[in-house]
Order: sequence, then structure tokens, then C-alpha cells
Amino acid sequence: MPPRPSQNLDQALLAAGVALFPKRGCAGLAVREVAESAGVNLGMFHYHFKTREAFLRALLQQVYEGMYSQLAYEGGHGDDALENLRGAVRFMGRFVRANRPFITRLMADMASGEPVALEFARANMPRHLGMVHALIVAAQKSGRLAPVPPVQVLGLVAGSIAMPILFGGAVAASGVLGEAGSRELEATLLSDAAIDQRIDLALGALAVPSPKAPKRRAAPRKSPRSKP
Repeated sequence: MPPRPSQNLDQALLAAGVALFPKRGCAGLAVREVAESAGVNLGMFHYHFKTREAFLRALLQQVYEGMYSQLAYEGGHGDDALENLRGAVRFMGRFVRANRPFITRLMADMASGEPVALEFARANMPRHLGMVHALIVAAQKSGRLAPVPPVQVLGLVAGSIAMPILFGGAVAASGVLGEAGSRELEATLLSDAAIDQRIDLALGALAVPSPKAPKRRAAPRKSPRSKP
């Protein structure tokens, strides 16, 4: 029996695909270019993935599963429901920042109607949005978050965290503000401190303040006794 090809070749091909995807997208990602970039024989590509579409599905799913497992951890390892939500949102902010070119390209493919991108989005977007939705509901049930519609909270958090990263990152990368302006924009919108500040502002606007303990009444002061 001939030896089975190395299982690491499929991972090398996927890593090459992830690196090429932001520039090529679903429509432009060529099998031969992926194989050459990975240093893998073209035949091994077809052995592991059979078709370009199957490769694209595997590529997108691998990136997503890594994100989803970490999101689940950040949102579920504490006892404080509001802090679990904060941890999940903080992770998502950093993930979007680290993968902005990839996410931007995927969104463009979805907008242009690429079948694999749309199929991926339909299968997976409800998963992480549903998880964050559940964290919002848990924080509301615990009394830590105002009882406004959870979808409204989700929209507020996503709009204040992810969109400045995607838009601000695109502006900074374009160079239209010059080198100094791009650096300032990145520091203002994309740094850990900036992301955390927006999270504090978004959740702080919705947080239910802890009830204050009633003030103790001061004991009446005794008048000094007069000496005989």
C-alpha cells in the first residue's frame, strides 16, 4: 500500500489560502497560486480538497472555528454575567482588528453575492451573534444590564466596537491622512486602550448602577456633662 500523503500539507495549503484571501477573495483565489505559495504539489491540493470551492469552505470555516472557540471561552469562564459579556466583546474587538483585511474582503464578497461567502455567512453568523445575544440576556437577567431589547444592545455594541476598527483601519491603510495622521488614527481607534474605552462607554451607558447602601444615621452627640 502506498504511503498516505502527509497530513500537514492540507494545513500548509490552508495557511497559504488565508494569507492570499484578503487580496484575492473568493473569486480570485486560484488553486495553482495557493499550491505554489504553500510549496505543495498541485496534485496534493486535489487530493486533500478536490475542488476550489471545497477549499474555500474549509479555509473560511477554519478561521471561524478558531474565533468561535475563543469567543465561547471569553464569554463563559466567569461568574459575573456583565464581565462575561465584556470579555467576549473585548475579544471580538481584538479579533476584528487583527483580521481586518480578511474580514473586509469577506464582507465585500458577501455584498457582491459570491456563493461560497454567502453560504458561509448563512451557516455561521447566527452562531456567534446568538452567543453574544445570550450573553446580553444573561447580563440583563442578572440585573447588571438595562432591560432594553437585546438586539438593540447588540447593534450598539457592534456599531461602537467593530465599525470604527473596520472603517478607521481602512482610512489609516489608505494613507489619505499621511503617515502622522494614520498613526494618530490607529492610536485613537485601534489600540487596546481605545477599544476598551469604547466597550466601557457602550456597556456603561446600558449598565444598571449597583444599589447604594443606605447611609447610617449618625448617633446623636451627647452634650458634655457639667462638672460639679
